[in-house]
Amino acid sequence: MKLLGLEITRPAHACIHVVSNGRHFYFDPFQISGNEKADYIFISHEHYDHCSIADIKKIIKPETVIITVPDCQSKLAGLPVKEVKLVKPGDKLTFPTFDLRVVPAYNTNKHFHMKDNHWVGFIARIEGRVLYHTGDTDAIPEMKTLQGIDIMFVPVSGVFVMTPQEAAQVVNYIQPRVAVPIHYGSGVAGTKNDAEVFKSLVKISEVIIL
Repeated sequence: MKLLGLEITRPAHACIHVVSNGRHFYFDPFQISGNEKADYIFISHEHYDHCSIADIKKIIKPETVIITVPDCQSKLAGLPVKEVKLVKPGDKLTFPTFDLRVVPAYNTNKHFHMKDNHWVGFIARIEGRVLYHTGDTDAIPEMKTLQGIDIMFVPVSGVFVMTPQEAAQVVNYIQPRVAVPIHYGSGVAGTKNDAEVFKSLVKISEVIIL
């Protein structure tokens, strides 16, 4: 689907595939059925539904750059890619075709994604559009500083991440131009109903269910 000029699909769960000027960007690849090769892969943390080696192997090529946290390094060792770039919350990086800001992602009232793990979300400026893939997170204080988000990919399944109600509160505060619910419908957690509930509670942003 075209969103603000970018071709964006959700293969499954929290996986997002962005195509821009022939370049392929994948966030947290999981349950991928296609074979379009990645120029860049972003992995938010080491859980199997975000750092899936079987899925990563489907889409890598020798020129692929993987951007991830140190916890994923051992899983990715030996993959035939150009580089595995390790990042942490607070990092800012510039690549030939996009700029990247690495932000925290963690739970505040559950123990699945602890702040001390230094797991992350990604804010990428691609073709002038600012995309925020939150990773697995709750509503966290660091989100209060975020402005100018064009497309926000936000988890809505509850249990491991925000509930639909909590996710809607975050989106209503940040007010991205477009909000896309993720982290549901793959058998891991959540259903499409969670996405629909989320959509019904968002007041300003356009919500697109992929």
